[in-house]
Amino acid sequence: MISEDKDSSDNRAREYSFTQADFDRVRKLIYKHAGISLSTGKQNMVYSRLARRLRATGMQSFNDYLNYLERGNSEEWEAFTNALTTNLTAFFREQHHFPMLERHVDKRKNQGKIQLWCSASSTGEEPYSMAMAMVQAFKTFTPPVHILATDLDTNVLAKAQMGIYPMDKLEKLPQDKLKQFFLKGKGAHAGSARVRPELRNMITFRQLNLLDENWPIRGPFDAIFCRNVMIYFDKETQYKILKKFVPLLAPDGLLFAGHSESFQHAIDLFKLREKTVYELANKTR
Repeated sequence: MISEDKDSSDNRAREYSFTQADFDRVRKLIYKHAGISLSTGKQNMVYSRLARRLRATGMQSFNDYLNYLERGNSEEWEAFTNALTTNLTAFFREQHHFPMLERHVDKRKNQGKIQLWCSASSTGEEPYSMAMAMVQAFKTFTPPVHILATDLDTNVLAKAQMGIYPMDKLEKLPQDKLKQFFLKGKGAHAGSARVRPELRNMITFRQLNLLDENWPIRGPFDAIFCRNVMIYFDKETQYKILKKFVPLLAPDGLLFAGHSESFQHAIDLFKLREKTVYELANKTR
C-alpha cells in the first residue's frame, strides 16, 4: 500500500501548479477507487508521483489530468493507483508470525491441501516467506499447500511473479535460508538472486482490489495474511473488508495483522488470539 517514507519538504519551484483543490480531489479519487485515506501531510508525495503521470500522458495541468482520469480511462486508473500505492515489505517481516503459522498448519496436515491467502503481496517477499515456512513445516519442497497472493498494484505483482531480488534485499536473511531457498543470479542477473522454482510453483499471483464489491476468490483459507494494509483505511472500510474475510476463513483459521493494527472495532467478527493474530469471533457459522 502507501509507502511509509517521509514526505519531502523540498519547496523549490514545481513544474506544474498543484493547488489544495487538486490535492483534495486526488484524495477523494483514491479513497473512492481504492479506499485509501491519504493524510493531509502527503501533498508533496502525491505531487511527486503524479507529476510523472502528467509527463507520461502529456497533460499540462493537474486539472486536465484529473478530468482525463474521471472520464474513465481504465489504463490510466491503473497507473494512477499504482503511482500512489508503493509497497514497503521485507522477507519474514513480523517474524513471530511464521513459527505460529507453521504450528497452525502442523495441526492440519491430515485435513487435505492447505490453502493460504496473502492479501497484500507487494513485490512478493511476504508470500515467498509463507512458502518457505511451509517447506520447513512439511520438510519438503513440495508441500500440499497453495498460496493465493493478491495486490492492487499490478507493477509490484509483476516483480513478485519474477521472484528476482537484489542481494541487498536479502542481506537480513540467515545464510542457511539464503542457500536453501534462493539461486544466485548469473550474467544479466549477477548481484541478484531468484527464489527456487518450487516456491514459485506454490503461489498464484492475482490482481485484486480489496474494495471491489465481489472478490473472485473461493475459500476456505486456513490462514489469511492482511498485514500493514488496514492502517491505510478508515474504520468503516476496515470493517467492510474484515466482514468479507469471515466467510472465506476456515472456522478454526487465523487472520494475521500488522504490528500497528488493531481490530477492536470489529469484535463481533474477530477476536484476538495472540499478538496481532486473530480468530473468528463465531466459529460455529
